[in-house]
Amino acid sequence: MLDNDAVFDFIVSGAGSAGCAVAARLSESGAYSVLLLEAGPRDTHPWIHIPIGFAKVFIDKSVNWKLETEPVEALNNRRLYQPRGKVLGGSSSINGTIYIRGQPGDYDEWRQRGLVGWDWDSVLPFFKKAEDNARGADDLHGAGGPLRVSDVPAAWDLPTAMVAAAEQAGIPANTDFNGPEQEGTGFYQFTATNKRRWSTAKAYLGPAKGRRNLHVETQAHARRVLIEDGKAVGIEFQTPGGIKTARARREVIVSGGTFGSPQLLQLSGVGPGELLGDMGIEVKADLPGVGAHLRDHFNTYLAFRCAKPVTGNDLANSLPRRLAAGARYLLSGTGPLSSTGICAGAFLRSDPRLERPDIQINMFNWAAKSRTMDEVIPFPFSAFTLSPVHLRPDCDGSVRIKSPDPMAPPAIRYEFLRSEYDKRAILHGMRVAREIARQPALKDFMVEEVLPGPGVASDEEMLADVRERAVANYHPMGTCRMGDAIDSATDARLRVHGVDGLRVADASIMPSIVAGNTNAPTIMIGEKCAAMVLEDAR
Repeated sequence: MLDNDAVFDFIVSGAGSAGCAVAARLSESGAYSVLLLEAGPRDTHPWIHIPIGFAKVFIDKSVNWKLETEPVEALNNRRLYQPRGKVLGGSSSINGTIYIRGQPGDYDEWRQRGLVGWDWDSVLPFFKKAEDNARGADDLHGAGGPLRVSDVPAAWDLPTAMVAAAEQAGIPANTDFNGPEQEGTGFYQFTATNKRRWSTAKAYLGPAKGRRNLHVETQAHARRVLIEDGKAVGIEFQTPGGIKTARARREVIVSGGTFGSPQLLQLSGVGPGELLGDMGIEVKADLPGVGAHLRDHFNTYLAFRCAKPVTGNDLANSLPRRLAAGARYLLSGTGPLSSTGICAGAFLRSDPRLERPDIQINMFNWAAKSRTMDEVIPFPFSAFTLSPVHLRPDCDGSVRIKSPDPMAPPAIRYEFLRSEYDKRAILHGMRVAREIARQPALKDFMVEEVLPGPGVASDEEMLADVRERAVANYHPMGTCRMGDAIDSATDARLRVHGVDGLRVADASIMPSIVAGNTNAPTIMIGEKCAAMVLEDAR
């Protein structure tokens, strides 16, 4: 149990994809004392560690914040479910485990914005430092790092057929989406090993167990950063036993995620001055950029009835199959439970004039007829999914507190489907998905399209379906983005403008969105933040 007003050199608020990396690296030398605060519990939930448990923790409030957006006007005023990890490891403990870094051009674009040290050549060493890739080390990959990265655990017929169909549709083969080129189709790599999830809690906090200079406090919900005379000096947090504070000699690093970090800063008096004044919060730093520039990938789903009982739906809809799969997993660590069922994908351009891919198509070995914050309902028959994702939508949303109550969720606002480019891109992705489904490689598996169905064919009909079913892709970023103080929250060293001793390290600092799943880039940000903090502490 942590004593009230305990003092540490560094305090890290949020034990997610970045926060675990930051805390572990800061404590590594033994020279500094570190407190890591996490609002959720320890990662003892059994479904966290079994890859197929992704479907369970996706809706489990014991390890998931289960947030919702405000109504999205262009999506028929629907509220969108936003699952985020509330547990050691954060969203790395509940995600689909796909390991994608993004494109080198994404990071070179950051440097072109004036953010020195964030170009591809500068961030690559931190990706490699984090990584223990099953394929071994080379110019682009690391081995021996804390984060295990592995290949698909088994060669399954349906995902193999989907990749072959994508090739037949004209998408070139790609054996490594984190290699020289991202464009193409192939199998993903995953943050998993020995058929188990490898979250950042497992990767970074596991080796740190026993370090006397690292204290991990769970069930500790950060209420506000303590700021005195323009400097962050500690954290106030809620525990089951009441409100406590901890003091920081050197720095406070906020790693609460794209929704949690701007919320905590605003509660602490750092954010848009007018908003804070309306909430009765004393303004410590008037920063309009805190909570602005929210972006995410945007996706929809096409589901197909399968002719063979080889999908996750067959497992979900049959108790004997589930029992057999469970026994196989316990005995050998193999079979359907050893994967999230999202095995493969493709990256392509919605317009040949584009410099980089802006569409990702995820290939699921299962299909759900609905997914909400309370349940995932699979089709009652064998089915699979092709899910087009628009990687560079023009939407610019926000995260703003609705109340000075630290326990109240913030208002999350997305502005999807606002530009003609957004509409063209997602429709192009849907057409490509259908083209893949028509290829000979999938002939033995294909029965029919069940969502949205062949009756949805024209641009107008497809766009109407998008408005009714499409969602944010659970890769939010940008709400504490790097840049100048006029319209951003942090500088290129992740220091919060106008407050000494305070940094942010998570996906919220991204100045523009990266192409692909964001867990790996967020871990890189944690690695790079820790290195900068240690460098500045000398």
